[in-house]
Amino acid sequence: MYSTIFFDLDDTLYPHESGLWEAVKARISLYMHEQLGMSWEEIPAAREKYFREYGTTLRGIQAHFDVDEDAYHAFVHQLPLDEYIAPDPNLLALLQQLPQKKIILTSADEKHARRVLNHLRLSDCFERILDVRAIAPFIKPQAEAFQRAMDLVGASDPRRCVLIDDLPRTTRAAKDFGFFSILKGKKGNPADADAQLNDWRDFPALLERKIS
Repeated sequence: MYSTIFFDLDDTLYPHESGLWEAVKARISLYMHEQLGMSWEEIPAAREKYFREYGTTLRGIQAHFDVDEDAYHAFVHQLPLDEYIAPDPNLLALLQQLPQKKIILTSADEKHARRVLNHLRLSDCFERILDVRAIAPFIKPQAEAFQRAMDLVGASDPRRCVLIDDLPRTTRAAKDFGFFSILKGKKGNPADADAQLNDWRDFPALLERKIS
C-alpha cells in the first residue's frame, strides 16, 4: 500500500491547456529582459541552457546574476488566476477520498503554491507544501531532491511513494529512484513513467492496478 503521494503543482493540478504556465514562462522572459537587461534574442537559448543545466530558470539566473529570489517569484507569478484556472470537483473529490499522505512538491515558491491551491479550493487537501526552498540546494529531477522530500515528510521507502508530474524528465527520474511515477498529460512516452494519467477519475484504479 502506498503511504505518500507527491503532487507537482503547475500543469499537474490544473490542465496544461489552461495557459497559466505559458503565461508564467512569458513573465520569466519579461523578467530576464527588464530586470537582467538581456535581449529578447538571447533569452530563449539562455532559458533552455539554465533549465537543462540547473533544473530551473531561476537556479540558472542565480548562478549568473545577483537577484532577489522573493522579488523574482513575485514578478513571474503576478497573474490573474481566475483568467486561467478554476476548481475541478473531480479532483477535489479524489483528494478527499485518498487515504495516503498528500504532499505538494513544486519547483515554484510556497506563496505561489498556496495562491494556486486556494484558487482551486484544494488548500485543505494537502498536509505540506515542499517548495523550491524546502528541497534546496537540490531540485527536481535530482535524486537528492526526491530523497530530501522523503526525509522532510518522514517517508522511508521510495517503493511506498507515488509522484505525479507533467514533465517526462521528472517522472523518468522518479521512476529510476524507486517511486511509482505517473506522467500527467500527453507529453513524453510510456518509458518516461510507470503510468500516464489524463483524467483524475482514473487515478484510484491506476494505483490499485499497480499495487496488485
